[in-house]
Amino acid sequence: MIEQLKQAIDTNDFPQLRELMTAHPDLHHAPLGYGKDGPLTWVAECRVPWEPPSPVRLAMARWMIENGSDVHQGGDGPLMRATLNRDRVPMMELLAEHGADVNAEWHGDYPILFAACETVNPVTMRWLLEHGANPNCPKPGRKDTALDYLIGTYARSAELPVCIDLLASADGRTRFDLPGVMPILRGRAEDPAPDLIHRQFPELNFGSTGARRLLLEGGTLLHVAAEFGNVEAARLLLARGASPNADGGSGQTPIFHSVSQFRDWGLEVTRVLIEAGADLAIRVKLPGQYDQPDHFPECTPLGYALQFPAEDWPGGGNPKTIELLRAHNAPE
Repeated sequence: MIEQLKQAIDTNDFPQLRELMTAHPDLHHAPLGYGKDGPLTWVAECRVPWEPPSPVRLAMARWMIENGSDVHQGGDGPLMRATLNRDRVPMMELLAEHGADVNAEWHGDYPILFAACETVNPVTMRWLLEHGANPNCPKPGRKDTALDYLIGTYARSAELPVCIDLLASADGRTRFDLPGVMPILRGRAEDPAPDLIHRQFPELNFGSTGARRLLLEGGTLLHVAAEFGNVEAARLLLARGASPNADGGSGQTPIFHSVSQFRDWGLEVTRVLIEAGADLAIRVKLPGQYDQPDHFPECTPLGYALQFPAEDWPGGGNPKTIELLRAHNAPE
């Protein structure tokens, strides 16, 4: 019966959904959708088919709420999943109309605003803030604000500066507001104070991306620029004397951060680092794939880049970066 319901949702078959849930009201609570929170969560996500919420999909969600589905299932799971994608604002508005809470916490420990931060999504982030979401997500024992979570997310996007500005404008705070660091994250190239050029930052416990666990702890500003693809900041730091072979806390040089980005996000920074004399033969043992806590490959920059192939991580991959390294005779 649950599979029939899922099929009805996936095909936007409103009559079939209504027939099934009318005959079997317990289906409103079926373990379906992300986190098994319920059918409304799956409807709100608009994942199958992957498209903006159509009038039919919105009508399905409205009918479900009005006939027994809990808009707060799983800790506002429907709103959390809708928030991940900028095209789903109409679904968010419908959920809010029926009482969804922008300050709810999915499964008790994941503020709804974190979903927009996770996907670096300024559209739904702005909507949540305008509807009263607290950017500092206060809770006893919680370390991360929304801005902390945004900076620490695995996604890399040209819209990161927009999101940072949105949260900062809403009085959002972050523990990563460190000298020289925030301008780089905001996509800027600002002349750093001389004492910052070679400084290592042990406070930077963020930077994992795509499929890898490597962080920026102990890295320099050049490591930050390499991690976040800020080409102009990398050029400026190198011009001011930053070393392309600076130790990043675990022995890694900045190029290890740039070569292991999904969708070749680090390609241009990699090019800049190679031109500046980055050592392509250095071999370092580093944290590897994020879902393998015991994975610590000992690699050159090319060897590290090869740890995260596109065929293993659909939608990811760094083939152009690998091609660039090989064109410079980088050893594995």
